[in-house]
Amino acid sequence: MKIVVFGYGNPSRGDDAIGPLLLGRIEEGSHTNITCIEDFQLQIEHALDLNNQDLALFIDAGIDTPAPFAFYEIAPTGELSHTSHALSPQTVLDVFVKINGIAPPPSFILCVKGESFGLGEDISKTGTKNLEAAWTFLHTILANSNVDNWREKVQAKPKEEEVL
Repeated sequence: MKIVVFGYGNPSRGDDAIGPLLLGRIEEGSHTNITCIEDFQLQIEHALDLNNQDLALFIDAGIDTPAPFAFYEIAPTGELSHTSHALSPQTVLDVFVKINGIAPPPSFILCVKGESFGLGEDISKTGTKNLEAAWTFLHTILANSNVDNWREKVQAKPKEEEVL
């Protein structure tokens, strides 16, 4: 199973580094079936990274996310609206549909609760604790990477305002 994992956030903004930090841990493993994509934010071009993938995972940090993290499946919204900066994962899926004319791979978000996002700040104690819980979870789902297993692990989707 081919998986693409997006870890995004700004490593210079405290807990916003959680996505890239988790992605770095995945890259250190021997996952030959995983393509890792790191960026400060999602862009329209990231839709191309979904090509020929069986599963997609978007990892980010959120301010009002339930602790220690939220894991849920997403789908295209059908409401393609974007700017040239900072797309939501759902909009990336919409772009994929628009350019390919087919459904994207099953896609999931792992949003880890953070509390400190100031420029120049280090990751907080809470962010570190939640990152470790998310890493334990990630290790489990990556060890058994199939859509049915991931769907069994899905939690209730947080409200839109709970995710950064």
